[in-house]
Amino acid sequence: MSSRPAPFDELDRKIVTALMANARTSFAEIGASVGLSATAVKRRVDRLRETGVITGFTATVRPSALGWRTEAYVEVYCEGAAPPRRLAEVVRNHPEIAAAMTVTGGADALLHVRARDVEHFEEVLERIRQEPFIRKTISVMVLSHLLPDSPEAGVTQPAPDDAPDMR
Repeated sequence: MSSRPAPFDELDRKIVTALMANARTSFAEIGASVGLSATAVKRRVDRLRETGVITGFTATVRPSALGWRTEAYVEVYCEGAAPPRRLAEVVRNHPEIAAAMTVTGGADALLHVRARDVEHFEEVLERIRQEPFIRKTISVMVLSHLLPDSPEAGVTQPAPDDAPDMR
């Protein structure tokens, strides 16, 4: 048995594209559009999951329906060289952080933050700033999404019940 992963071919690409457009599409529907049986599509999807090409299936929801009405991107500047592993530990402690990544440029990291309202966002920002290695942050509030159907415009988890309500 070969240790090399199976190649990612054009049929795999079409299957992944169909699932990205609608993860609830049946294997039979996908098969009909790509010229395979439902069983063959299932085998390919199983392989794509096993090899880590497909990492999961989620529902994308309008943020305000789940209590998120404020959104911002926060540049994080660290004292010295904060290792990405340490930054990852910090962001996992904040359920309001929808995404986080290390970046090039002046900032060390970029956080995508969702909050119930501006007051909640301010409270989240203060919690982030309490980390001893964070020197400063620069925030940019999102006014509207120019691509409303993009994954960034939706959410996969509700606003936390235990976050302080500062209304």
